[in-house]
Amino acid sequence: MSSRENILNRLKQGRESRPAVTLEKPDFEAPIYHEPKGSLADWFQENLELVAGKVYRPKNLAEAVEMVASFKKEENWTNIFCTDPLLQKALTGSVDYQQNDEEFLNLQVGITPCEFLVAHLGSVMISAGGASGRRLHVFPETHIVIAHQRQLVKFLDDAMEAIQAKYHGNIPSSITNITGPSRTADIEKTLVMGMHGPKKLIVLLCDEPF
Repeated sequence: MSSRENILNRLKQGRESRPAVTLEKPDFEAPIYHEPKGSLADWFQENLELVAGKVYRPKNLAEAVEMVASFKKEENWTNIFCTDPLLQKALTGSVDYQQNDEEFLNLQVGITPCEFLVAHLGSVMISAGGASGRRLHVFPETHIVIAHQRQLVKFLDDAMEAIQAKYHGNIPSSITNITGPSRTADIEKTLVMGMHGPKKLIVLLCDEPF
């Protein structure tokens, strides 16, 4: 037997003596993600703060407005923009805000509501379906979201199902999922905050709905 035949024969014998490999069938019904151990609010706060966002937990909308007034004084904000009627009503008398387009390019802070809060990602879902439109969560250096705990959902697919149900399938033209302040490391792998959006993301998560 030649060397070639000997090698081929040994390969054949090795293949024939190899035990059969059986793979267990995957459980396609098993959940993809782990369930949270604590509350959705705690889970959301933990995950958002892992990516440099900040979460505060006021009791209600009035307390959230007090926090905004305190931030304004501490940070010396002079140009706060808000176009949502419900939030404007709450801010009136406590926090001066702008809604005039002529002042928009000078804004420092944008205050908006949101659609949902995704606890698993620590993300804020915002759409163009409300009065805040497409730009108020993009242009300011600081973005403040005022939300409540009934807007919390576990996972992103829950948020997508919820927004379809809310708008009866006629979903807004723009839906944005914000996970922490804007950042990029495209250039020389150097992390830059606020490159394509706000440098700071603050979520005021109220216990009570409004």
